[in-house]
Amino acid sequence: MSRFIVRRLVSMLLVLWVVTTLTFALMKAIPGGPFTAEKRLPPEVLVNLEARYRLNDPLWKQYLDYLGNMARFDLGPSFKYEDLTVNDIIREGFPVSAELGVLALLFALAVGVPAGLVSALRQYSTADYISMLWALLGVSIPSFLLATLFIYVFGLRLHVLPAGGWGTPAHVLLPAIALGMYPTGFIARLTRSSMLEVIRQDYVRTARAKGLAEIVVTYRHALKNAIIPVVTYLGPITAAVLTGSFVVERIFAIPGLGRHFVTSIYNRDYTVIMGTTVFYSVFLVGMNLVVDVAYGFLDPRIRFD
Repeated sequence: MSRFIVRRLVSMLLVLWVVTTLTFALMKAIPGGPFTAEKRLPPEVLVNLEARYRLNDPLWKQYLDYLGNMARFDLGPSFKYEDLTVNDIIREGFPVSAELGVLALLFALAVGVPAGLVSALRQYSTADYISMLWALLGVSIPSFLLATLFIYVFGLRLHVLPAGGWGTPAHVLLPAIALGMYPTGFIARLTRSSMLEVIRQDYVRTARAKGLAEIVVTYRHALKNAIIPVVTYLGPITAAVLTGSFVVERIFAIPGLGRHFVTSIYNRDYTVIMGTTVFYSVFLVGMNLVVDVAYGFLDPRIRFD
């Protein structure tokens, strides 16, 4: 196990280096610069700004300087927000996005896994059709449409929940459900298909033949193996929702990290583009490592040596 984790950590560093290099190259290929998007600045002012942020250095030097700063966990200053660094932006926005993402994931697991389980155990029943219809709607309706519908119904018509903002538990409910509907539907469909395959395996038939209670067969023997595809899916989706959904955050006016993924691009805020991309990549490869390690605990047949 330890050798496997070490190998994965080395490969994670390689992946992060590739992501950083490609992002840096694509960022520099974008026409214009961080100080050319607004009104034209006097040439002497533009030269001073580029010198201050070392944008007039050769590309190879900018690249090496950024790698060195990143190794010290310094993601640099923001070009758009004068008094903020990229570390400050992540420090302020990520807790908000993480809180929203955790609640969205809890909603997805609390609804998706039982729905898929009931659908598999009662195949072709009314419960099966209702669960799969719910799952189909979840994966088919875009989150921005759900968010807009929730605001109109619960915020503007019924006045039972706030239509936007952040700060109280009531503000979290609508965006968490809107963000969690897609993974809810996907998890329900994964659980159903995997459970249908597992309950037909020989070891499940053997457990029933030994006289074990159906609830023991379902939860102790079948569900533990059937949940592996769901765990696989949780890796990338956790990284995505924890680092912020810019669509949902934008609609509900949530001050999370997601909005910086978009605004930094059309602001040509190079350091924020790099910082948010690297931050997301770290989460993504980290969650994939957690998923791979979790396989060994869920299924004793899986070995890493």
